[in-house]
Amino acid sequence: MAQQVERAFKYRFHPTGEQAAELSRTFGCVRLVYNKALEERTRAWYGEQRRISYVQSSAALTQWKKTQELAFLAEVSSVPLQQALRHLQTAFGNFFAKRAKYPRYKSRKKSRASAEYTRSAFTWREGKLTLAKMTQPLDIRWSRPLPEGGEPTTVTVSRDSAGRWFVSLLCEDGIAPAPATANAVGIDAGLTCLVTLSTGEKVTNPEHERRDRARLTRAQRALSRKEKGSADREKARRKAARAHARIADRRRDFLHKLTTRLVRENQTVVIEDLAVRNMVKNHGLARAIGDASWTELRSMLEYKCAWYGRELVVINRWFPSSKLCGACGTVAAKMPLNVREWTCECGAVHDRDVNAARNILAAGPAASACGDGVRPQRESSRTGRSSMKQETRRATAGIPRL
Repeated sequence: MAQQVERAFKYRFHPTGEQAAELSRTFGCVRLVYNKALEERTRAWYGEQRRISYVQSSAALTQWKKTQELAFLAEVSSVPLQQALRHLQTAFGNFFAKRAKYPRYKSRKKSRASAEYTRSAFTWREGKLTLAKMTQPLDIRWSRPLPEGGEPTTVTVSRDSAGRWFVSLLCEDGIAPAPATANAVGIDAGLTCLVTLSTGEKVTNPEHERRDRARLTRAQRALSRKEKGSADREKARRKAARAHARIADRRRDFLHKLTTRLVRENQTVVIEDLAVRNMVKNHGLARAIGDASWTELRSMLEYKCAWYGRELVVINRWFPSSKLCGACGTVAAKMPLNVREWTCECGAVHDRDVNAARNILAAGPAASACGDGVRPQRESSRTGRSSMKQETRRATAGIPRL
């Protein structure tokens, strides 16, 4: 039976000059309201140890519109401004729950320009979308159809740094579970090979950023030569932004195709909990790790497994998948990154990545049963072997050797 989920459908659109001007004003007002409300909350908290709620911020917004200095806020739709206050409320809720850092101010140059409209601020008729304060519908390029009978509940309009306009429509969509299968796969993420599967398959890293590095370098050098504030600098900035956007689009498209195939072919997907934020502190590998985009890969696997009735198992990051012999369960003392093939003392010869993927798959049932990752026990000083060796040998007994 299909499950109903809220799904966003993103499209490009080409605004008229009037629409572009209206949306640009709205983006500026949204950013101003967010920053001003954040400033008031910060002053109240650090100066008076007092919290300001969304209701109080909303009432303050009404008063701001009545002042001569901020009267222009009344010229744009009030819904995106209210949504900005709701987003700020959510950000503070995450901060006080220790799920995120303290909210930051939105920068005009670095922050994403966007505005969110709810049902009361747009009209949807016969497949045409008209936003508040506008007389004409948006010229949307329908690259794929919306769900049958689906009507958007929320509309988010955005403009990226390359000057492209997008509209995201949040709709109710029915997603049928994928046909059940007995297949399970372990995934080891890497740099040379983006992922190595427990089946022995290796998916080569397309290295989108490296392939376009020459074009990106030329664009950034040209940008650095332009005078700040000039029209030529803005043109050069757009060109560099388009180079970045090309890389991001190709990377996202590749990850979507890869994760969709993995979820459709396997009932259970087992991955490692990688500490990407800590790994990018290695400046020698940070660029390659960013290009691999492991965090986005995991995010796609998470929501696609939830959609299609698959199980995603995440094992603990400290599980020694690369150092563990899949034949006898011995844990090697060291495994430098330059070692791609190694021989265990039992005589088994392992491809580093394939062996790691198979160990990850073998550890999946234990992680799934206890609801947490698998941590290696303290090693014995006499033998240098893990005390979990016997359990691991049982778990990996059925895995074919290379």
